Amino acid sequence: MRVHGDPRAQVVRVGTRLDAGTSAGVRPRLHDAVDSGAGDLILDVSRLEMIDATGLGVLVGTHRRAMSAERRLVLRGVPPRIMRILAVTRLNRVLHVEVTHAAVA
Repeated sequence: MRVHGDPRAQVVRVGTRLDAGTSAGVRPRLHDAVDSGAGDLILDVSRLEMIDATGLGVLVGTHRRAMSAERRLVLRGVPPRIMRILAVTRLNRVLHVEVTHAAVA
């Protein structure tokens, strides 16, 4: 996981898995990113291949923490398979998913 920041937003890149095995390491890093920055926290999930209920919980928890800090969590580059999981769980209605121009066309 890599964090890049600028005055308006931070970009955090997540690896290929966000599940019970990786969440313990990812959660505190995301929380630190929320606490240490300003503006949008952009979570680049373009390489994400697998997410489970624990990983979804990390996203929701980070979203809530960002809201408490008057920030916004934005998911960028959501792969179709992960988008289907967000839709089935209705988290696509809670989490802000960045829409690319190609997806709109």
